[in-house]
Amino acid sequence: MTHPTPARDFRPSPIAGRWYPGDPAHLASTVDDYLAQADVPAIPGAIIGLLAPHAGHRYSGPVAGHAFKLVQGMDVDTVAVIGPSHHRYQADILTTGHAAYRTPLGDVPVDHAALEALRETVPVEPVRWDAEHALEIELPFLQRVLGNFALIPLALIDQSLHTAEMLGHALANILAGRKALLVASSDLSHFYPQSTANALDRAMLDAVGAFDPVRVLHLETQGEGFACGRGAIATVMIAARDLGADTAQIVDYATSGDVTHDYDQVVGYGAAVFFRSE
Repeated sequence: MTHPTPARDFRPSPIAGRWYPGDPAHLASTVDDYLAQADVPAIPGAIIGLLAPHAGHRYSGPVAGHAFKLVQGMDVDTVAVIGPSHHRYQADILTTGHAAYRTPLGDVPVDHAALEALRETVPVEPVRWDAEHALEIELPFLQRVLGNFALIPLALIDQSLHTAEMLGHALANILAGRKALLVASSDLSHFYPQSTANALDRAMLDAVGAFDPVRVLHLETQGEGFACGRGAIATVMIAARDLGADTAQIVDYATSGDVTHDYDQVVGYGAAVFFRSE
């Protein structure tokens, strides 16, 4: 586990105590419970990327646990987390201007050298004191399964194929030869009845399972499937393929209704893994 370094320029959490427990021991315990309860398959190859949801841990934690349990104890020194931005900025791709992210479990240092290398080919705008949850919500899971690692945080405002291809290829170039993990942070359909959500989410997860980033993006345009982080999913798929991944596998799916038992308006959550098959 990483530890606080008060002198460092850290990004304070805007969601600890609301989206997940603010007490370190409670947070560690709940994350560990989600991981322990996840029944995951053996992956026949080298894991390069994950898809995990980003709602409050109470709702999406059980599904996220299935993704992150797959990399528990993995030898990783760099994690790129790519998600959508739920807040508007005058830029297509955002990152943090802080030196580290702080969660109740400690500080996660930002790999600014990698970000500077990335910015040589991709326009990435640093922001400070942001309120975005989609990247931070994954950090406690990563802290529990990996321990210490450097973070490349990226939030997409433009979720087009052009941006996904540009960023995905650039990320792969930066991460080639490193002990790296890619994480796409995305929920699925929002606020449909359970039966409708299941159909929409099945279409989206079928596209993810087919390792088809173009289909992932087109489904929303066609109204056949939805993912708030569709561009992030496509980016990770493109980067993972460049880094040798040839297979995608869905490892869990649920909706908020499975937690709240209110099935009138649900949010869908999926977990997947991208790997190089043996």
